[in-house]
Amino acid sequence: QVHPVESGGGLVQAGGSLRLSCSASGRTFSTNTMGWFRQAPGKEREFVAAIRRLDDNTVYADSVKGRFTISRDKARNTVYLQMNSLKPEDTAAYHCAAGPYIIVPQMNNATFYGYWGQGTQVTVSS
Repeated sequence: QVHPVESGGGLVQAGGSLRLSCSASGRTFSTNTMGWFRQAPGKEREFVAAIRRLDDNTVYADSVKGRFTISRDKARNTVYLQMNSLKPEDTAAYHCAAGPYIIVPQMNNATFYGYWGQGTQVTVSS
């Protein structure tokens, strides 16, 4: 079993920064690809960013490119999401997800991730 656990959410003013962390125990096979998704109240879940262990390949949603950076500490099986220049529209519950090797075009597809964390709330005030 894999249990992603997120931390680092909070309240920040627009233009500020936060760093989210996700620790995922379990087999390397099951955590080869790790991603962040977010869901705001009344909205559908949307992809934010993902990273693949095998080659450190990263994928970002257009809405966060240039502002967010995903990285991972392989030894600790931890993934980070550095969020800069935050906007009120970034307000959401951020969920970490873990999955096997996923091809790049599908790294933004939630159905390929088998394990999900409970989420951490990020609130950006204007």
